[in-house]
Amino acid sequence: VQLQASGGGLVEAGGSLNLSCAVSARTFTNYGLGWFRQAPGKGREFVAGINWSGSSTIYADSVRGRFTISRDNTKNTVNLQMNSLEPEDTAVYYCASSIMTIAQGTEEYYNEWGQGTLVTVSS
Repeated sequence: VQLQASGGGLVEAGGSLNLSCAVSARTFTNYGLGWFRQAPGKGREFVAGINWSGSSTIYADSVRGRFTISRDNTKNTVNLQMNSLEPEDTAVYYCASSIMTIAQGTEEYYNEWGQGTLVTVSS
């Protein structure tokens, strides 16, 4: 499985960004997918996860209600729509594939990672 994230950039607080991740996999629907982020000087943290079909999603408390994860199983992509962005959302964002088909919030279940895309939110 190979993942390629894109869509990061600089945005003002209150603004929106949409991240996309292209996934190369023999059977895309074998995998749950997720987004994680790592802020400067901090460890990597879970943001959002989605199951194989897109019918089930989970979110970190810090982003619930502002971010939406979705997947397109016809295009092999997973997206993260980020609204009402805050300076605290500044981080490198990573997409990842899980060893399980269900939506997962635990990093240990993710075994393949994209290269990351930087999101900077100015105050």
